Amino acid sequence: MQVMLILPELVLIVTVLVLFAASLKNLKGAALSRIALTGTFLTLVASVLSGCASGTIFAGAYQVDTLSQLIKFLLCGGLFLLFVMCRSLSGIEEEMQSEFYLFLSLSTLGLVMMSSAVELLTILVCLEISSYALYVVISFRRSEGQRTEVEAGIKYVLFGAAATGISLFGISYIFGLTHSTYLVDISAQLPKLLQHEPMAIIGMVLMLTSFFYKLALFPMHAWTPDIYQGASNETTTFIATLPKIGAAALLIRLVAMTGTGITEFTWVLVVLAVLSMTFGNLAALVQDDIKRLLAYSSIAHAGYMVIGLLCGSQLGMAAVIYYIAGYVLMNLACFVVIYYIAPGGENIGFDDLKGLHRRSPILAFTLAAGAFGMAGIPPTVGFTGKFVIFTAALEKGFYGLVVIAMINAAISAFYYLKLARAVYCQGDEGEVEKIELGFGVKVFGFLLIAAIILLGIMPQGLMQIADQAVAALL
Repeated sequence: MQVMLILPELVLIVTVLVLFAASLKNLKGAALSRIALTGTFLTLVASVLSGCASGTIFAGAYQVDTLSQLIKFLLCGGLFLLFVMCRSLSGIEEEMQSEFYLFLSLSTLGLVMMSSAVELLTILVCLEISSYALYVVISFRRSEGQRTEVEAGIKYVLFGAAATGISLFGISYIFGLTHSTYLVDISAQLPKLLQHEPMAIIGMVLMLTSFFYKLALFPMHAWTPDIYQGASNETTTFIATLPKIGAAALLIRLVAMTGTGITEFTWVLVVLAVLSMTFGNLAALVQDDIKRLLAYSSIAHAGYMVIGLLCGSQLGMAAVIYYIAGYVLMNLACFVVIYYIAPGGENIGFDDLKGLHRRSPILAFTLAAGAFGMAGIPPTVGFTGKFVIFTAALEKGFYGLVVIAMINAAISAFYYLKLARAVYCQGDEGEVEKIELGFGVKVFGFLLIAAIILLGIMPQGLMQIADQAVAALL
């Protein structure tokens, strides 16, 4: 049935419409939360039911395959987990809470459609649906008197507009060289063009700018720390996770068009990966604000992911999918702790983490699991993800790049372990104020810890699915 090809999209569209009606009624509190959770849960179920669907619709501009369905599952699952985590919306202005659910669902819809788009203008439209919905949400933060959320929103819009303009310029180059906007036609010509036409290299780099922006890859990274710091904890959690899944999926499709050979375009990606890893890790070393630290950390992780992309191999691209899935879990683990330590939605620093193991052991362990994972300490998913990506790079002969990446991973361990030190090894003796958590929050924390560890110990299942997803692209 044709409807199975777009079942997750249809359910998510219905969810968006219901949330729009809820915003007109100005629903708040538990009723609004139940609507959002029900809609996203049904979308997640729809993504599972349509997992085996495949086909092409809308005149070949929309392709449903294993890659798109896997990414849709990760996006819908991520949105559901985010809404579970942020049920109280303590950092969002009360009159904007219904719109918060609406625009985040709409942004996710854009990402879901983007995962199946295989025509450049369709990709761009889906990207803009996702971006414009997100531009609005950043300023919904409950004001602390400084209005940093307004500055963050303006910066995000300006950087997003610049990235879109540059990508359009790159698309014009690619269209001029290949006379098509369909990826299947472009992929038939692009490998040869990259070897003989410098304009093809320039066009590809410019075209990918919007996805570098979503991924927070150097040099499209400058927005990241200010937006992480200025946006609410709920919004920052979304920005740190779901758009990166969508960007990684599209980068896999677009980079796969360049073929498996090593060209000048490959070396451009090498330079960007090195700069992103190095800048992100060095800048994170001196941060005291936890969200700002995680922002610079995300820049570094974008560099690791690009290593898998530039390999151009099936193993490298499958490793990127595995890594981004683990990265979402590790980020959620960190942000759930930030969310419940700061009930008023304020930003937190290392001083706020002191003695957390005594105030809330489950939050302390959750943060430690996320930090250890992002540092690449076994047996977490972060370690296995880096191991597979570095293995793919070694198979391609990028020995120097792997050495640089390993040095960067060692640097990052310093500030990640600093988080664990603040949680477990600091704090005043005597009585401490306990952090009261509901049963659901404790279960959520345990599930995140278990997923981070079990996916690291047993990566075969996800890697096999990821391997099948990218096999048809190469």
